[in-house]
Amino acid sequence: MAHLKWVWEYMGDKRRAYIAGLVLAGITAGMVVINPMLARRLIDEVVIPANPAPLFRLLAAMMSVQVLRLSLRYLMVILMEIKSTETMTEIRRRMYDIVQEQDYRFLDKIRTGNLMTRMTSDLDMLRHFVAWICYQFVDAVVLFTATITFLMFVNWKLALCLASITPFILYLSRRFMSRIRPRFVLLRDKLTKLSTAVTENIDGNRVVKAFAREEYEKQRFEKHNADYRNASYENALIAAKYQPLLEALSQILIVITLAVGGLFLIRGEMTPGEYLSFSSLTWALSQPFRMMGLLLADFQRFNAAAAMITEILNAQTSIANKPGAIKLIRPAGRVEFRNVGLTLEGAAVLEHINFKIEPGKTLGILGSTGAGKTVLVNMLLRFYEPDTGEVLLDGVNVRGYTLSSLRRRIGIAMQEVFLFSDTVYANISYGRPDLDAGSIKQQAVIADADSFVSAMSEGYETIVGERGVGLSGGQRQRIALARALAVKPAVLILDDTTSAVDSETEGYIQDQLRALDYPCTKIIIAQRITSFRGADLILVMDRGRIVERGTHEELLANKGFYHRIWKLQNNIEEKQDE
Repeated sequence: MAHLKWVWEYMGDKRRAYIAGLVLAGITAGMVVINPMLARRLIDEVVIPANPAPLFRLLAAMMSVQVLRLSLRYLMVILMEIKSTETMTEIRRRMYDIVQEQDYRFLDKIRTGNLMTRMTSDLDMLRHFVAWICYQFVDAVVLFTATITFLMFVNWKLALCLASITPFILYLSRRFMSRIRPRFVLLRDKLTKLSTAVTENIDGNRVVKAFAREEYEKQRFEKHNADYRNASYENALIAAKYQPLLEALSQILIVITLAVGGLFLIRGEMTPGEYLSFSSLTWALSQPFRMMGLLLADFQRFNAAAAMITEILNAQTSIANKPGAIKLIRPAGRVEFRNVGLTLEGAAVLEHINFKIEPGKTLGILGSTGAGKTVLVNMLLRFYEPDTGEVLLDGVNVRGYTLSSLRRRIGIAMQEVFLFSDTVYANISYGRPDLDAGSIKQQAVIADADSFVSAMSEGYETIVGERGVGLSGGQRQRIALARALAVKPAVLILDDTTSAVDSETEGYIQDQLRALDYPCTKIIIAQRITSFRGADLILVMDRGRIVERGTHEELLANKGFYHRIWKLQNNIEEKQDE
């Protein structure tokens, strides 16, 4: 019921129309008994006494009732479909907004395929429940209540005989729900794993082909596909076990009507018209019972899907605008980390990080894979929040700035380059869609991207494809760098941005960055020491700690980790220290 509560809350101003649809469902269900009432009169007052006077009046009334019922039914279906679709659109929009607002901890925990399943098939199940199951439930309850009430007035003895089947139906329904509920949770889990496997395979298709692992991926997919199939089979078998029993009990109603009703008719305790009323309304009693299995199964599907959606809607982000946060206009670019520590999934990622870089200076960060370099710079943009210590920009804790204004003033070219399926122009201007063509070209020149972009068939209007398909790794990196420069950041973060370009191109980019026509603090993460040429401060990290710091000359003089890497990269043989 908790799931129904929040669905109801999201309906908002659509509730009245939705309630109107449910009311119409109840009215049209109740109208089912009107024509059997008129049919009883038709038999007892027209056919049996051979009195044609009321015939046309009764027939016209029966036709009018049917036309009115079908018209109201049509209006009800329209209302339910439209309002359920609008509600699901609103929930999907809210889910998307929540995902956009989440920090990296949340996105690291839930896989892309899982999120896609929740925002597509789970929401479709939710819409199916709101649009169909709810009105079918109202329809079944009103239909059964109206029918049994009418039959009680006609012949209470026969009505009680028919109602005696109800306890058995309720018992079977309860058993069915207890069996099917955990199975649908399991089925939902299998679907998530299947979706995740498909998403990962599509995203990593080039890796799969590069290592000729197509057969392995087919087998992995087939395993998840078979698991989902088997779970579906088991659910179908449970439904197949209970559905015939519910159907059989509903058919007993027809037997009772024929046997007991026929006996009453022979004894004269019922008129032929009353017997016809019972015969024509037996289906109205059995229909809810026939639908019971399907409704209960769909209700359990709804519960499983709603639980997944609720987890997203209730997700709380630990990173949000603090009360009194100020808008960052244009910082000078002074960056400082004070005793920063961070733990992720119970493991210490950063410990006792302390450094300071003045405006306009260049900071280099070197370290082995997994040393915490990328996480460190991500904390400046508040993708992660420190467990201990503070991250400051211009002497103010970054938590004191609004998120949007902070991130607009920091340009970042990420380690994993992502380009949208759009033009080169749109990708570079992503952070500044108001930029003109001249400014875009200027940033591309600085990033050494203009040369190959201009040579493309349509220049800056060339569609680069999903994830930058059709471009080399170095070309994607240079477009990503141009995108970061386009916002004219006060702080520019380059996370291994030139790893896929040659040394000559890297040297050109470094020269261009030093000659920027606006003040900019640069933080460069790289594996090649040549990337730190001219850096004012270099940090060497290992296992989440800063193990060395200084200028290039100072670090070489220390004869430590930096010195060893420098010698390896310059092919200098180890010699005995004098």
